[in-house]
Amino acid sequence: MTERSEEQDRKFMNLALDLARKSRPSPNPQVGSVVVVEDRVVGSGYHKCAGEPHAEINALTDAGARARGATLFVTLEPCWHEGKTGPCTEAIHEAGIGRVVVGMIDPDDQVHGQGIDRLRSLGHVVDVGTMADECAELLAGYIKHRLHGRPLVTLKAAVTLDGYIASDTGDSRWISGPESRSRAHAMRAESDAVLVGIETVLSDDPLLTVRHVTGHNPLRVVLDSSLRIQKSSQIIETASQTPVLLVYTRADARRIETLNAIDGVETLICEPAADDRVSLADLLDKLAARGVLSLLVEGGGSVHGSFAAASLADRFCLFIAPRLLGNGRPWVTFEGISKIDDAIALRCLETKPVGNDLMIEGIFPNANKT
Repeated sequence: MTERSEEQDRKFMNLALDLARKSRPSPNPQVGSVVVVEDRVVGSGYHKCAGEPHAEINALTDAGARARGATLFVTLEPCWHEGKTGPCTEAIHEAGIGRVVVGMIDPDDQVHGQGIDRLRSLGHVVDVGTMADECAELLAGYIKHRLHGRPLVTLKAAVTLDGYIASDTGDSRWISGPESRSRAHAMRAESDAVLVGIETVLSDDPLLTVRHVTGHNPLRVVLDSSLRIQKSSQIIETASQTPVLLVYTRADARRIETLNAIDGVETLICEPAADDRVSLADLLDKLAARGVLSLLVEGGGSVHGSFAAASLADRFCLFIAPRLLGNGRPWVTFEGISKIDDAIALRCLETKPVGNDLMIEGIFPNANKT
């Protein structure tokens, strides 16, 4: 491949990635595709939602007869099996596509290289790996779900420079600036579900919806072992517009019935952990079974600590404000580690300014690799 063709391939794969970011097809992957003839896009599409045509089919439909002899760019390997929709490999062949450029191989056992093999057996030129890292980053939740059977878990918090998410009195509005809050809301929009503990609901009464940016509202999940949540909370009052999942281990039958009768509210029983709180491992398994690929955990400190201590968190994102409290509620709490050498060593740290704040992102050491 010439230097120019590599550059051109990246250009069109980038367009396909932009299309993929528009989609919300969980539990299916976000996929985008473009059809190119002589350096010109003649068709484009993305996978809008599960059960509807895949990105390749939408791009081929958009291109029509112009697809014959063209190059198809797609962010993820085309499927070759019969599911809710027909195999994309056969549609690509029937459309007369000459060359297929694939961003990354599908980790799903039903596909994993077989779509590429099928296209090559039909006589198509297939190139794999253009912008593979970028495609994998977009599909990190899908990859985690398919390889490990659980959602990608990200811990997010706004903290002071000395590590607190609230003062001793519980006051936390607003630690971070408007730019950080907008980015945090964008993270919600990029996630299938957002989770907090019941203490956060009782003290802060959050909405947990997407407001500072345009985007999709995630499923709102509350860890509430004994279902203490109040019907007057904002989360419950807005459940008919944005669903709520209340996760418990034990509760009065009448209480369960009352909450389930509220439009948009669902209760979910999970196994208890040793401390009688919700087993996070059991919860993640059950969320994955519901098609949740990505989970954003917004706290509080004991919830963050439980995920971290149990090695169930994959990533973290902190918005650090240039403020000092001297004392307060830390962003993560768990049973203390006595030796520095045994501390949880976070890796792959990246920092960048967001308004007057500093955003730090990183990966937990025991996170399953994607």
